[in-house]
Amino acid sequence: MSMGGSVNVVGGAGAHHRRRELSEHKAEADEVDVEANNGDHYYIHPPLRYSLIRRCRMAEKWLVRLEQCVSCSRGFIKSRKRIQIQATKLLLLFLVILYFAMLFSPLFFLHNNKHKHSINGKLPGLVMDSDSIVINIQSLINEVYSSKNILLGKHSSDSDSDSGQRRQVKEFPEPEIWMKAKSDDLYKCITRPQNRIRAESSTNGYLLVHANGGLNQMRIGICDMVAIAKIMNATLVLPSLDHTSFWKDPSEFSDIFDSGHFIDMLRDDIEILEKLPSEFESVVPLAKAPVSWSKASYYRGTILSLLQKHKVINFTHADARLVNNGLAPSLQRLRCRANYEALRYTPEIEELGKKLVDRLRADDEPYVALHLRFEKDMLAFTGCSHSLSAAEAEELSKMRHQVKHWKQKKIDSRKRRLEGGCPMSPREAALFLSAMGYPTTTRIYIVAGEIYGTNSMDEFIAKYPNTYSHSTLATPQELAPFMQYQNRLAALDYMIAFESNVFVYTYDGNMAKAVQGHRKYEGFRKTISPDKFNFVRLIDSLDKGSLSWEDFAVKVKSLHENRNGGPYPRQEGKTPKLEENFYANPFPGCLCNRTQEDEAGKVQQEVAEQR
Repeated sequence: MSMGGSVNVVGGAGAHHRRRELSEHKAEADEVDVEANNGDHYYIHPPLRYSLIRRCRMAEKWLVRLEQCVSCSRGFIKSRKRIQIQATKLLLLFLVILYFAMLFSPLFFLHNNKHKHSINGKLPGLVMDSDSIVINIQSLINEVYSSKNILLGKHSSDSDSDSGQRRQVKEFPEPEIWMKAKSDDLYKCITRPQNRIRAESSTNGYLLVHANGGLNQMRIGICDMVAIAKIMNATLVLPSLDHTSFWKDPSEFSDIFDSGHFIDMLRDDIEILEKLPSEFESVVPLAKAPVSWSKASYYRGTILSLLQKHKVINFTHADARLVNNGLAPSLQRLRCRANYEALRYTPEIEELGKKLVDRLRADDEPYVALHLRFEKDMLAFTGCSHSLSAAEAEELSKMRHQVKHWKQKKIDSRKRRLEGGCPMSPREAALFLSAMGYPTTTRIYIVAGEIYGTNSMDEFIAKYPNTYSHSTLATPQELAPFMQYQNRLAALDYMIAFESNVFVYTYDGNMAKAVQGHRKYEGFRKTISPDKFNFVRLIDSLDKGSLSWEDFAVKVKSLHENRNGGPYPRQEGKTPKLEENFYANPFPGCLCNRTQEDEAGKVQQEVAEQR
């Protein structure tokens, strides 16, 4: 369970300036058309202009001079064919000059960075090493060569020059680090069958539910309870949320989720009430913890009999009470309708979440959401204390022994890490992102509560200075209504993680399961799941000096080539605990394969024709 809390990555006045810079910078970057004294307009090829203004922060006066030179060169060129050839030569010449200027005079491109504010003494607006420069310049050169329609501006006669010139814009190909896997053959298929629309006005009884755990554990449990209510033809009362977990959040269902929307969206599936009818308020409900990972037959038999006898049942636990596989297709689709359509956050949470996403995407920049689960409760639960001091490890051990329902008390931290059972440390996460090819200028959103350990985030911030959390991205006034409610902050984190260009999780907990499943459902958005079992061995070899950085990066990329959130059928296991969680991968069940359906249709047609 990943909760909200604050991540000490950036703060104070610097955070305020960065929020203002993110929201205002786009307006500055869009002012790229320069008018000469004679009223003529000179245009650089649009993709190159975009790169110069937004990426390289080229000084406006240099852009004006370049445009004037381009305009003068036009007078000596008569045909459109020669315009393209000469323009290409000019652009390539400029790129060569640009490369050396960036190598020997970095301040050349910092002219327009005067509005950037320092973080830990560093400029976040432009952090560029020589390798990044070479890659960026080469990308531009490749773009020039590959375009067959390079135009500096559509050639027009003198008589209509004042009316402006049309420009052809060619989109840049998406860099591989941001590309999602192909999933063209799959589509959402959760439509409610006509024969499954609720028709009965009677009910077999009323189901009270205590959703236990953190926000995402409760979210998954609630979706299971919707399906269970359908199995038993029971009326579901809006679930109560856990107030006694590690975070002790007093929020109720309607404080986090839009209860009216939840009820309306599922009206044709089950009956949902905000509270018990008055005639049943005096009835003492039967308290029952359903057997974990139960099949539908368990609820149609054992539990339905109890419900019909007592009329009101209170489920004391909601997590992992239904199997991942083996349910009727209509029930699997109902779970997805509950999760992806009915469970919507309150308007207040949705509004702030969208606002923070827009800030991260200022200037049309992509961002990575990193689920960095290096938090006190998770480290105590898993027994992981690598990179921590002896005093911090002892504190975690005490906490583990104090929590009664955590059964495992003695844990070998080193062994657990080598098994791949520990969350990545901030340092490990920074090295992982760097090896995967994400440059130091990448915007990173930390999806987590407070990161544990003295100065734990220092190395990460040094590597990736453009690092944010909800506490640094939002203003204090915006966060004020949420600060005492960790589950509401976790809901903000969920939204920002779900909307990210790339989601990376460092521990396979409930939030990782919920977010990656939601992203698969919405088109298999890029989601990287680190292979920690092998990764920790690579990083240990790097630290020992037996593996160079270049070899380390190659091996990390190769290791994760197919761990990018692409489609594959949910993996079954010998026991429910050992198989892939339904909410982490709703395929099959809520996603269908168009190609397979077409092939099946052809087979059926051939059989029919043979008859």
